[in-house]
Amino acid sequence: MPVITLHYEDLEKLTGTDKETIIKRVPMIGADIERVEDEYVDIEFFPDRPDLYSVEGAARAMRGFLDLETGLPEYAIKPYEVSISVSENILKIRPFLGCAVVRGVKFTSSSIKSLMDLQEDLHWGLGRNRKKVSIGVHDLKNVQPPFRYMAVDPSFEFVPLDYTEKMSMTDILEKHPKGTRFAHLVKDFEKYPIILDANDNVLSFPPIINGTLTTVTEQTTDLFIDVTGLGEAVYIALNIVVTALAERGGQIEFVRVIRPGGEELVLPDLEPKERLLTTGEVKALMGMDLTVEEIVKQLERMRFGAAALDKEAVEVKVPAYRADILHNYDLVEDIAKGYGYENIKVKVPETYTPGKSHPISLMRASVNEIMVGLGYYEVMPFTLTSEKINFENMCRPKTDDVTYVLHPISEDQTMIRTTVLPNLLEILSLNQHRELPQKIFEFGEVVSNETTGQHVAAVSIHPQANFTEVYEVVDALMREMMLPYEVKESEDPAFLEGRRADVYVNGKKLGVFGEFHPEVISNFALGYAVVGFELDLNDLIGKKI
Repeated sequence: MPVITLHYEDLEKLTGTDKETIIKRVPMIGADIERVEDEYVDIEFFPDRPDLYSVEGAARAMRGFLDLETGLPEYAIKPYEVSISVSENILKIRPFLGCAVVRGVKFTSSSIKSLMDLQEDLHWGLGRNRKKVSIGVHDLKNVQPPFRYMAVDPSFEFVPLDYTEKMSMTDILEKHPKGTRFAHLVKDFEKYPIILDANDNVLSFPPIINGTLTTVTEQTTDLFIDVTGLGEAVYIALNIVVTALAERGGQIEFVRVIRPGGEELVLPDLEPKERLLTTGEVKALMGMDLTVEEIVKQLERMRFGAAALDKEAVEVKVPAYRADILHNYDLVEDIAKGYGYENIKVKVPETYTPGKSHPISLMRASVNEIMVGLGYYEVMPFTLTSEKINFENMCRPKTDDVTYVLHPISEDQTMIRTTVLPNLLEILSLNQHRELPQKIFEFGEVVSNETTGQHVAAVSIHPQANFTEVYEVVDALMREMMLPYEVKESEDPAFLEGRRADVYVNGKKLGVFGEFHPEVISNFALGYAVVGFELDLNDLIGKKI
């Protein structure tokens, strides 16, 4: 979760109260105080509240929570003077664009840092490390609208931020620190995104780096904000940035975005989303009979617009910068925060039972203790995978026991895994920059024939990894679990013939271990010998080990 540094001078000025009050109350809106220093406080906000990733956003929320300024914040927006056209050739690369102008901002070194920190935190939180959303903030005085968003050849040259000499876009991806870090986002395209002004000056090479011409300084007053990406999260990020600047005293101004075919968008769109909330929904989740007047009061404390329609329904207006309100449950959570968790009376349930550890948890704890004792590190990969990883890369035939995702959002997550080993090999492939040996394991879920099972699997990679090593690990695990077992020759194609074995307990096959086949190692782009095992522990859950 992002840790936001809030300087007291800024915080007290924007909030209208003292730092001691803020520090005392801010945890109750969903935050943890990391450290309190003489000049600032570091606060960790929950990742579902990107609107709090700046001192301006945190101050806006605290003014409501402390009853200093309640209700829906309203921001005046002036008619557009700036426009930007979107080229047809950019639509297959990075098709979404949101823009705005904010004028009359008075910057200090700390407020510039707050803006840059907000930008980077949004890149991480909403943008998935700039893949889905990237933000450019530009000083308007050195560029001339109208602007153009288009794709150009990689040989195109400009002076990137923090440099003084021109570089081609190819060189930026290979030599500039930001370029090398984010090159994977664009390097597979024949042309790269760019934003130019009327005189062909470069504002931005999204999602990589801005041009040095539009660097924001303490003398900057008028800003142009561009947000590019792959989906509508672009517009949420734009709203968060411009409203934060408006809290700083800036005047928001529309920008006309002209898309191919003549379609026009006028952004930012700060119109609140409307939802209908009933007293019954609030009672079902909070367990309290709140009147519509009380519900309205708490919603306004959390900076929503709210009005009673009758004795059982409330019309709620959700600020355009709130990315986390996906369901009425989210509204009820904010009502609880506004009411104060400390004010909700404790009630003992009419019926209850004493808690105890689940058999799966007991098995997990036992197996984890053994594996850690054998020198393995625990990992927790995703249970979603793909046929390529689960079957093809493992040189195993596709089976009919697979549970598929109905509407997958990526080709890498189309099914629920039926085995754990492919995920562990993926982790090894992503950590080849780490020193060897690497030994990892997971006790985790698999799904086969729509039935969830519990497997333990482990892999070890280093130049001397061999069959004897993994046999010793399996033997130690089975001995510590007090399970008599036998091994038989295996035919699993993921492992080398003659260096693989199946594990049997009471005549039933429990799993497999051995040296991975060179083709499997090559499929995961690994450069050293790898050994591993996987055991199905489902039938052992609840039994004494």
